[in-house]
Amino acid sequence: MAYKKLSAEEAAALINNGDIIGFSGFTAAGCPKTITTALGKRAEEAQAKGNPFKIGIYTGASTGDTIDGVLARAHAIQFRTPYQSNNDLRAALNKREAHYFDLHLSELPQYLRYGFLAKPNIAILEASAITDDGKIYLTSAVGIAPTVARLADKIFIELNHYHPEELAGIHDIYEPADPPVRREIPVYAPGDRIGVPYIRVNPEKIAGIVETNLPNEVGAFTPSDEVTNQIGRNVANFLSSEIKAGRIPASFLPVQSGVGNIANAVLGAMGLNEDIPAFRIYTEVIQDSVIALMKEGRITFASGCSLTLSTPALEDVYHHLDFFKQKILLRPQEISNSPEIARRLGLISINTALEADIFGNINSTHITGTKMMNGIGGSGDFCRNAYLSIFTTPSTAKGGKISAIVPMVSHLDHSEHSVKILITEYGVADLRGLSPIQRAETIIENCVAPEYKDLLKKYLQLGQTGHTPQNLVAALSFHNAFNQTGDMRNVDWKTSR
Repeated sequence: MAYKKLSAEEAAALINNGDIIGFSGFTAAGCPKTITTALGKRAEEAQAKGNPFKIGIYTGASTGDTIDGVLARAHAIQFRTPYQSNNDLRAALNKREAHYFDLHLSELPQYLRYGFLAKPNIAILEASAITDDGKIYLTSAVGIAPTVARLADKIFIELNHYHPEELAGIHDIYEPADPPVRREIPVYAPGDRIGVPYIRVNPEKIAGIVETNLPNEVGAFTPSDEVTNQIGRNVANFLSSEIKAGRIPASFLPVQSGVGNIANAVLGAMGLNEDIPAFRIYTEVIQDSVIALMKEGRITFASGCSLTLSTPALEDVYHHLDFFKQKILLRPQEISNSPEIARRLGLISINTALEADIFGNINSTHITGTKMMNGIGGSGDFCRNAYLSIFTTPSTAKGGKISAIVPMVSHLDHSEHSVKILITEYGVADLRGLSPIQRAETIIENCVAPEYKDLLKKYLQLGQTGHTPQNLVAALSFHNAFNQTGDMRNVDWKTSR
């Protein structure tokens, strides 16, 4: 290689207080790991001497602990966007030790290009291969890597030999032109290739190569339980009924699925449902269940932004690359999450709600309205533009002390106008074409846990006037009861009339 080889510490020494860094990766897949570890130590040493050391961070989505965790514990983050899921970073954000602004994932690359946000002066990318003429082949995710590589003045490469060079060809790198000359993004089916398999940069911008051999930091997903399995069956049965009713084509439609154990359970149930034909995926995160169903022939193609797989599943893919490279495509997130493409393809969008209210509004991000959980992610990119937008959630949490269905969401991420279907383990609320009072009655009847049904019916009686019968005094009474007593079932209506 024509590039300078560096240790992680040497690379970190070239990063300064106030720098703004854009990282490759999406979730803990495809993220750099060693330079940030060294950077955290450098920040701690500088701060111990009384010198400030903080950086701005742009990522594709969440990252591994070696970015978000290390830098949060080192108090080295000035600002962070657009999505995170690390416990230490979450704690720092909720204590306001770092600035965080939540953002639809599809919007970040263009926000950077438009100049809405400060330009990243450094990019740190994980690659499986790099050529002397500046072609960078990424590893198991893309994220915002093409945009930050182009905008940055200086690029560091972590050349990770854990990921085989034969990955080349699984990526489809494409950046749309910006207005006023933007044209349609020419994806008309999930498998359409529209770009090239590498990022091309000026070789002079590459400040050095750090060689590594490290697996992704994707942990094992929480196993499915009876609640999540029942949610999965409810989703699959609903989609089956929509096919029979002629509201979904018999050939089916591409599916977008969120992240986590509910998403895995839903896809697993869809794979088992004989009324649902083999289908394609157009999503952001490709999880273990997709790989399993692909091997069974139930998923025929998956387009995404990352291979967010457990280590055994990722190694299975790597051991059978000839098979999987014909069935998987990894794209930048402004393509994988493009609202334009979601609407054109007619996606069935399935995402998880943190809480919903009886009128169909969704909170995806905040605990009791104030504490950031993870972020909005790509759910807004998809649900507003889907052929059919579905939100799933267990009906309760903390042993029944929290109802996921409340009178009014404590934070609004997706309004009733974007939510067509709500599904819990108890059933399905089809909200299409319903007035607010009809939506409330349907959700209470079909989705609410038994111990909360009467409470929510009583709430409706408190708000008898108006098109949407809210009672503004009592609207957040469930949350107040939880904050005061630790149990939403202890709601007191006496002061809410």
